[in-house]
Amino acid sequence: MGIRQPEKRPLGPPPAVVEQLRKRLSEREVQGLEALFALRGAAQQVDNALSEWMADTVGSFARYQILMALWSTKGNAIPHKDIVAAMGVTRATVSGLMAALERDGLVKSYANREDRRKLIARLTSRGEAAIRKAFEINVARFRAVFKSLSSTELTSLTALLHRVRESFTAPQ
Repeated sequence: MGIRQPEKRPLGPPPAVVEQLRKRLSEREVQGLEALFALRGAAQQVDNALSEWMADTVGSFARYQILMALWSTKGNAIPHKDIVAAMGVTRATVSGLMAALERDGLVKSYANREDRRKLIARLTSRGEAAIRKAFEINVARFRAVFKSLSSTELTSLTALLHRVRESFTAPQ
């Protein structure tokens, strides 16, 4: 399955709104607004593509993240709390994802010997086969997406995206 083409709709407000904004904003502010709409459109397209890709393999990007984290331990286990921290989501979110992964036979969770309230997860052989297949299919897709960008461009893009993200988390 390939990347879905973006819908042919404007990335920003209608022309009449843009006209009114141009009357009230500086040229730099208009550039910022255009960049914001381009970034939002790109983010939506990336999210759509990742959802489509993962639906074809392990079900969702969140499931992929968990399976990759477990796969990277090479047979060792990971506490659920570490998965929560790595994903930046709630315990309830990870709990639901882990329950589904367990039902599918991809992971196995068990209580920590020292503290039975803490859960630890391990990848099953079925889970390892699923994440290996998902990785191989999706790495080709990732390569195709970024093949037109040089290493320098990727470094610059990453740095710019980090700065934008930090700006949105800074107090206003």
